[in-house]
Amino acid sequence: MSRTSRVVSRTSRIRRNLLVLPAAALIALIPSSASAYPNPGTVTGSVVVHDPSMVRTPAGRYLLYATGGGLSYRTSTDRIAFSSGSDAFTTKPGWWSAYATEAWAPDISYHGGTYLMYYAVSTFGSNTSAIGLASSSTGLPGSWSDDGIVYTSTSSSDYNAIDPNLFVDDDGTWWLSFGSWWTGIKMIRIDPATGKQYAGNTTRYSVASRPTGTKAVEAPFVVKRNGYYYLFASYDVCCAGSSSTYNVKVGRATSVTGPYVDASGVGMLNNGGTQVLASHGTVIGPGGQSILADTDGDLIVYHYYDGNDSGTPKLGINLLSWSTGWPVAY
Repeated sequence: MSRTSRVVSRTSRIRRNLLVLPAAALIALIPSSASAYPNPGTVTGSVVVHDPSMVRTPAGRYLLYATGGGLSYRTSTDRIAFSSGSDAFTTKPGWWSAYATEAWAPDISYHGGTYLMYYAVSTFGSNTSAIGLASSSTGLPGSWSDDGIVYTSTSSSDYNAIDPNLFVDDDGTWWLSFGSWWTGIKMIRIDPATGKQYAGNTTRYSVASRPTGTKAVEAPFVVKRNGYYYLFASYDVCCAGSSSTYNVKVGRATSVTGPYVDASGVGMLNNGGTQVLASHGTVIGPGGQSILADTDGDLIVYHYYDGNDSGTPKLGINLLSWSTGWPVAY
């Protein structure tokens, strides 16, 4: 069964209410228990999504793409009311058929007048996978050009080429992190001229893994704040509705390729990670996260499974505070 058929088969809605907290309360909110996690902010309309990635256009419109079909699409003008439209690809690129019939976990970003979207094509539980790239001048459905395959994995690989995220460093170097289970999260350097791997550095770096116990770490996202690189990742099990155990953790480093450590100094290559979001109440298994720098601060955009709606995957949006030196959702 495909990932989408497991997680996007139900419909409903939620609302968003962002609460502004004083700095002292935020410091106390580095979560130590489930009761410390905030509820998702208010969103309405077409909010059944999985692995959402969102960008704000220069005109102030929000474009969101997510797992499913030819990459499912939502849009909003106020970050509250979301409507749906056609998929990014109404005609799927022919090369997808060697890996799957649908695309997962898009990563949309805007660079110099062009929207780029990295995404994965795979099937559930398999690492015969590919990361693809698409580009567009508008970011709208039907406008995307297929730029082909960026990176692949096979059944003999010790990694899985899914869940890509593009990070552009201050010095103009581009990096792509990706990965799911197996030996964890990887990173390669990208050539800005092509969007593909940089020929001058073909190293595949390891930045997060779980060498003992479950291998469940995936969905990386990298940002740089206050001189540190922060690596967000989703841990444990997704795609099981109300039984999902997904949660979001983070580590930081002084180099983009690591080593990343959590707030207790434990390396992310050794099961480390400081929790950002976890299940609480009817908000089950938050994960598949991305970070958007918006006009009012950084947002963490994610899905969770709604315990009040038979575990339907829903859109979650919260602001992040960095006042402690670590991201705290509120």
